[in-house]
Amino acid sequence: MGDSDEPISILIDELRNEDISSRLKSMSKLPTIALALGVERTKSELIPFIIDSVYDEDEVLERLADELKRFIPLVGGPAHAHIILTPLESLAMVEETVVRDRAVQSLCAIAREMSAEHIEQYFEPLIRRLATGDWFTSRTSACGLFAVAYNRGTGHVKQEMRSLYPSLCGDETPMVRRAAASKIGPLVAEMEKDFVQNDFLKLYESFVADDQDSVRLLICPAFVQIIPKLDVETQESKIIVMLKKFQEDKSWRVRNSLANILVDLVSALDASLVNETINIFKTLVKDLEGEVRVQGAKNIFNFANGLPAESKKNLTMTHIIPLIKDLSNDPHQPVKTALASTMMKLAAIIGPENTNEHLLPLFVGFLKDECADVRLNVINTISTVHDVIGFESFQNTLLPAVLKLAEDTKWRVRLAILEHMPLSRIFKTSLVNHVFSIREAACTQIQKIVDIYGFEWARDVVLPKVFELAAEQNYLRRMTVLFQINFLMSASLKNKSDMVEIADRCVSTVCNMHKDEVANVKFNVAKTLGSMSTLISKKNHATVKSALDSLSKDSDIDVSFFANEALEKMAKL
Repeated sequence: MGDSDEPISILIDELRNEDISSRLKSMSKLPTIALALGVERTKSELIPFIIDSVYDEDEVLERLADELKRFIPLVGGPAHAHIILTPLESLAMVEETVVRDRAVQSLCAIAREMSAEHIEQYFEPLIRRLATGDWFTSRTSACGLFAVAYNRGTGHVKQEMRSLYPSLCGDETPMVRRAAASKIGPLVAEMEKDFVQNDFLKLYESFVADDQDSVRLLICPAFVQIIPKLDVETQESKIIVMLKKFQEDKSWRVRNSLANILVDLVSALDASLVNETINIFKTLVKDLEGEVRVQGAKNIFNFANGLPAESKKNLTMTHIIPLIKDLSNDPHQPVKTALASTMMKLAAIIGPENTNEHLLPLFVGFLKDECADVRLNVINTISTVHDVIGFESFQNTLLPAVLKLAEDTKWRVRLAILEHMPLSRIFKTSLVNHVFSIREAACTQIQKIVDIYGFEWARDVVLPKVFELAAEQNYLRRMTVLFQINFLMSASLKNKSDMVEIADRCVSTVCNMHKDEVANVKFNVAKTLGSMSTLISKKNHATVKSALDSLSKDSDIDVSFFANEALEKMAKL
């Protein structure tokens, strides 16, 4: 065997290796080997070799199917892409689902590069062989190829696709019908309206009536693609009827799927059918199965937001708000948890007056809920409410209830308040919290508020409380003093003179801490003084230098290092 045969021989040796990881690596090398062989030898030697190698572990075959989609330039470009179809056709018929799915993905990728003539000459016959194969595995794979063939093919190919697909939809094997139901949407999206309305709508009706709930489940999302292809009369006489069948389906999984896609359907259906859609949604939200109600509660804002713009507010007030009030008392806790994450977003739709009257009482009730997840989810929507009703109304209605949660037993709830409620009274409590992430969040948010409210707020509200912590016995709280001062030094105050005054007010407290017994506190004192040095007025330079000189002689290496670093920084001023 000569040097020119070396790539193939290496591949053969690796494929014979008992170690599956070695065989996986060999598959990853296929494009490199093809590049070394050149176009002609790849077509005449490597591809036939690959065809003979489609017998291996599932992981190896999946890797092979994925690599083959990269072969188009390696076999001479799109004009020769049909050469790669043969090994992928074999992979699309294997028993393992993940291998077949990967092969179908690669076949679709290759078909997108092929000419319409080659789609007719090579790809359409491949689909026909798979779709009429003896084994259900090939027929399930075929379903995923119709849409790309319809998009890229000639008129003849489109006619063949339309005539062949119904046989898969009526296949006696449930697995094939499931595949046909899951892939009919993309095919319909490519199809002309007349063929959809006259022929393929019947296939939807057959799926809705299928005795397998797994088939009915998979056809639900496909309604999004068919609706734009139908006239209003057909939507009303056919689609609404089928959706109502789904809302009464004996399988809760089917009803749950409908509750999920109804958000998309309300936007897709003609505006004249909005009341029908709302009634279906209301039925699902009151479903006997808790999981269906959870899905409805989770989607309640998106559903309302998809209602026709000109009547969105009125429809929401008439139909959605009463639903929310019912759901807020749902005995199934996950329903309330889901509702808490989305209901306050409706404030943007119904406006401040309606929010104050209808949503805020529910909000306050959820803040007091015994379930921490409910409290947490509703807190995460506070900013939305604040933006709608304004600060004054917020302060008078919600603030007292929110402040009580600053000492919630669940630290995640307290942290959520900090992240969404930058209010000073909450921070004062949170600065001494035993959880570091909450203290850090408080420092960050206080600095953000200083950016907004300015110097007076920092001087009169923040600093007095921060300075109190310097006398705390717990060294972690003393550290918080230094952290907060460092954050304040980065605040975006308009006047540098204000920043200088802030720094000067902090000098005494920080310098007094240089004698702390805890090394961590001392080296943070040194770092803080270093960060303050450019803002400290000359009258305080001596005080700062004295503290740093003392720290520079500390027995702790870190303390002395940061102190000397700060002294060097001051010397350059």
